[in-house]
Amino acid sequence: MKFVFNIRKSNLMNKPNISQKGSYVIEVQEGKKYFWCACGLSKKQPFCDGSHKTTGFSTIPYTATKTGKVYFCGCKQSSNGPLCDGTHNRLND
Repeated sequence: MKFVFNIRKSNLMNKPNISQKGSYVIEVQEGKKYFWCACGLSKKQPFCDGSHKTTGFSTIPYTATKTGKVYFCGCKQSSNGPLCDGTHNRLND
């Protein structure tokens, strides 16, 4: 008896893609929910467009506590994601 295996390549990512080394400064509205891209593949940075679906990453919701500027992480390495914590300053080129 012969067995045939269908092996599919996994699209899971170990690390997120760095969309930019620096933050995205976004004007937000109090009470509004925003969905931050954690995988770095979205074409609508810093927000999710669903590109993460096969990566193993999930979108991160953020609800604005007040109206004003928010610094969303662009390098996707922040320990304070979705907000920038300056980690991009320590990344190698």
